[in-house]
Amino acid sequence: VQLQASGGGLVQSGGSLRLSCVASGNSFIINIMGWYRQAPGNQRELVATTSTGANTVYEDSVKGRFTISRDNAKNTVHLQMNSLKPEDTAVYYCYANVRPTATPIFYNYWGQGTLVTVSS
Repeated sequence: VQLQASGGGLVQSGGSLRLSCVASGNSFIINIMGWYRQAPGNQRELVATTSTGANTVYEDSVKGRFTISRDNAKNTVHLQMNSLKPEDTAVYYCYANVRPTATPIFYNYWGQGTLVTVSS
Protein backbone atom coordinates (compact mmCIF):
# COMPACT_ATOMS: atom_id res chain seq x y z
CA VAL A 1 0.00 0.00 0.00
CA GLN A 2 1.27 3.45 -0.89
CA LEU A 3 0.06 6.75 0.49
CA GLN A 4 0.45 9.88 -1.62
CA ALA A 5 -0.12 13.17 0.15
CA SER A 6 -0.51 16.61 -1.38
CA GLY A 7 -1.61 20.12 -0.54
CA GLY A 8 1.01 21.53 1.76
CA GLY A 9 2.52 24.96 1.31
CA LEU A 10 3.09 28.39 2.76
CA VAL A 11 0.18 30.38 4.14
CA GLN A 12 -0.22 33.41 6.34
CA SER A 13 -1.61 33.18 9.84
CA GLY A 14 -5.38 32.91 9.69
CA GLY A 15 -5.32 31.33 6.26
CA SER A 16 -6.46 27.94 5.07
CA LEU A 17 -4.99 24.88 3.40
CA ARG A 18 -6.43 21.54 2.35
CA LEU A 19 -4.37 18.38 2.51
CA SER A 20 -5.28 15.28 0.58
CA CYS A 21 -3.99 11.72 0.68
CA VAL A 22 -4.85 8.77 -1.51
CA ALA A 23 -4.04 5.16 -0.76
CA SER A 24 -3.19 2.83 -3.62
CA GLY A 25 -2.19 -0.77 -4.03
CA ASN A 26 -3.69 -4.21 -4.48
CA SER A 27 -6.49 -5.79 -2.47
CA PHE A 28 -6.59 -4.05 0.87
CA ILE A 29 -9.07 -2.81 3.42
CA ILE A 30 -8.53 0.45 5.26
CA ASN A 31 -9.58 0.77 8.87
CA ILE A 32 -8.35 4.17 10.01
CA MET A 33 -6.97 7.05 7.94
CA GLY A 34 -5.67 10.31 9.20
CA TRP A 35 -2.93 12.83 9.70
CA TYR A 36 -0.02 13.26 12.06
CA ARG A 37 2.46 16.10 12.16
CA GLN A 38 5.99 16.70 13.32
CA ALA A 39 7.45 20.10 14.01
CA PRO A 40 11.22 20.60 14.25
CA GLY A 41 12.51 19.29 17.54
CA ASN A 42 9.19 17.70 18.44
CA GLN A 43 7.82 14.20 18.33
CA ARG A 44 5.27 13.20 15.75
CA GLU A 45 1.77 13.85 17.07
CA LEU A 46 -1.73 12.96 16.04
CA VAL A 47 -3.68 15.70 14.29
CA ALA A 48 -6.88 13.93 13.26
CA THR A 49 -8.06 10.46 12.32
CA THR A 50 -11.24 8.97 10.98
CA SER A 51 -12.42 5.39 10.92
CA THR A 52 -14.39 3.55 8.28
CA GLY A 53 -17.47 4.26 10.35
CA ALA A 54 -16.68 8.00 10.31
CA ASN A 55 -15.65 8.16 13.95
CA THR A 56 -13.23 11.05 14.23
CA VAL A 57 -10.53 12.04 16.68
CA TYR A 58 -8.91 15.45 16.82
CA GLU A 59 -5.95 16.79 18.73
CA ASP A 60 -7.23 19.42 21.14
CA SER A 61 -5.44 22.38 19.58
CA VAL A 62 -7.02 21.83 16.16
CA LYS A 63 -10.60 21.23 17.27
CA GLY A 64 -12.92 23.73 15.64
CA ARG A 65 -10.31 24.72 13.07
CA PHE A 66 -9.49 21.48 11.22
CA THR A 67 -11.93 19.08 9.63
CA ILE A 68 -11.07 15.59 8.48
CA SER A 69 -13.12 13.87 5.82
CA ARG A 70 -12.84 10.62 3.97
CA ASP A 71 -14.03 9.11 0.71
CA ASN A 72 -14.03 5.37 1.27
CA ALA A 73 -14.79 4.60 -2.38
CA LYS A 74 -11.68 6.51 -3.46
CA ASN A 75 -9.45 5.51 -0.51
CA THR A 76 -8.88 9.19 0.10
CA VAL A 77 -8.68 11.34 3.19
CA HIS A 78 -8.69 15.12 3.36
CA LEU A 79 -7.77 17.60 6.05
CA GLN A 80 -9.29 21.06 5.75
CA MET A 81 -7.24 23.41 7.88
CA ASN A 82 -8.72 26.81 8.67
CA SER A 83 -7.58 29.64 10.93
CA LEU A 84 -4.04 28.38 10.70
CA LYS A 85 -1.53 29.50 13.30
CA PRO A 86 2.27 29.63 13.22
CA GLU A 87 2.32 26.77 15.72
CA ASP A 88 0.63 24.58 13.11
CA THR A 89 3.86 24.70 11.10
CA ALA A 90 5.09 21.13 10.66
CA VAL A 91 5.53 18.29 8.26
CA TYR A 92 2.17 16.57 7.97
CA TYR A 93 2.11 12.83 7.42
CA CYS A 94 -0.76 10.84 6.04
CA TYR A 95 -1.47 7.64 7.96
CA ALA A 96 -3.50 4.55 7.23
CA ASN A 97 -4.18 1.36 9.18
CA VAL A 98 -4.62 -1.23 6.49
CA ARG A 99 -5.31 -4.95 6.18
CA PRO A 100 -4.28 -6.78 3.04
CA THR A 101 -7.26 -8.92 2.13
CA ALA A 102 -5.09 -12.03 2.11
CA THR A 103 -4.22 -11.68 5.81
CA PRO A 104 -6.03 -10.98 9.12
CA ILE A 105 -3.36 -8.51 10.21
CA PHE A 106 -3.55 -4.72 10.10
CA TYR A 107 -0.46 -2.73 9.29
CA ASN A 108 0.38 0.94 9.68
CA TYR A 109 1.44 2.87 6.61
CA TRP A 110 2.80 6.40 6.28
CA GLY A 111 2.94 8.87 3.43
CA GLN A 112 6.03 10.85 2.54
CA GLY A 113 5.04 13.98 4.43
CA THR A 114 4.02 17.40 3.19
CA LEU A 115 5.31 20.64 4.68
CA VAL A 116 2.89 23.20 6.02
CA THR A 117 4.38 26.57 6.92
CA VAL A 118 2.29 29.26 8.58
CA SER A 119 3.85 32.69 8.71
CA SER A 120 2.95 35.23 11.36
